[in-house]
Amino acid sequence: MFRFACYMSRVTTAIPHSYAIGIEPDDIDFMGHVNNANYLKWVQAAVIDHWQRLAPAEAVAGHLWVALKHEITYRKPAFLDDDVIATVLLEKVQGARAFYETIIKRGEDVLAEVKSSWCCLDAETLRPSRLTNNVIEHFFRKE
Repeated sequence: MFRFACYMSRVTTAIPHSYAIGIEPDDIDFMGHVNNANYLKWVQAAVIDHWQRLAPAEAVAGHLWVALKHEITYRKPAFLDDDVIATVLLEKVQGARAFYETIIKRGEDVLAEVKSSWCCLDAETLRPSRLTNNVIEHFFRKE
């Protein structure tokens, strides 16, 4: 569980977001399991879905996200008929940057752990944009 020191010095806990992953036949490589490159596609879709579901509609309309960095630790392979879930947690926001952890699982088996950083852009100017504290608060529970 991640804790975040909010601007008002209250400790908060990240709200986890689950994202179901559909594995397509084209995702399978010559070894019979999901090609590692597909994990990046899944993380991007899961993080964007997290943003779209938890952020206020006006924030979603006014901001875009681009990935800056992904660090993936692969644990086990995924296969065509697997039921796979990505759980996304926003660790922290600093300026226009957001830091996420995404855990990709099949049942209780961890398939991959991904640390990623993202840059928030203003949808009109395409320049980096800081999120307001009232938008950030939508992603954390107050304790």
